[in-house]
Amino acid sequence: MNYNWNWSIFLEPSPEGTGTYADMLLSGLSWTIATALSSWIIAFFLGSFVGVLRTLPSPGAQRIGTAYVELFRNVPLLVQMFLWYFVLPEVLPASVGAWLKQLPNAPFYTAVVCLGFFTASRVAEQVRAGIQSLPRGQRMAGTAMGLTVAQTYRYVLLPNAYRIILPPLTSEFLNNLKNTSVALTIGLLELTARARSMQEFSFQVFEAFTAATILYVLINLVVITAASFLERGVAVPGTR
Repeated sequence: MNYNWNWSIFLEPSPEGTGTYADMLLSGLSWTIATALSSWIIAFFLGSFVGVLRTLPSPGAQRIGTAYVELFRNVPLLVQMFLWYFVLPEVLPASVGAWLKQLPNAPFYTAVVCLGFFTASRVAEQVRAGIQSLPRGQRMAGTAMGLTVAQTYRYVLLPNAYRIILPPLTSEFLNNLKNTSVALTIGLLELTARARSMQEFSFQVFEAFTAATILYVLINLVVITAASFLERGVAVPGTR
């Protein structure tokens, strides 16, 4: 294969006039991180709430939680992204739809909400599994101490469940980080989209996507390292 490698391409000015190609990739990286962190906040809290619903003694609450999980977990992420971005503004009242379309950085907000709701369905299953893996005596002890159901979950069940599911939660955050690349389909200029733009402008496809790959790996290594320290810090003595 006759391919002209040019690693100095990152120091050349980009056609966008906003700096070099390296600056272009770093800009995409910042949008990737912002999207991943913002959507994870939604996913963690909403997923925890739905996971709790699935473990309550109320059949109605369990059905609501199950319906949410099955809906968002079984529809492909790309389809959900298109529904949020293209379909939702059309089915809402005209004034609300027009407002959504004219929002500054609309692709960013759409990606955050879509990824948040999608990932929440997966977090909910992990929270449910974590709670159900605890001995029944912990729930009964909370009741015996006079705690309400909400207090039992807040002070007894959830703190222990989070310790158990911290490794899969870390994996889910990494998946969420990588899933931000799907947002390029609605115009979000995240890392993958920036690498694609660089390839189209410079025709240096290998350099562009090699750099993007290295940046993704570095972010993931930082997350894994931080999660490892967190896991050691919150581990129950004698369980490691």
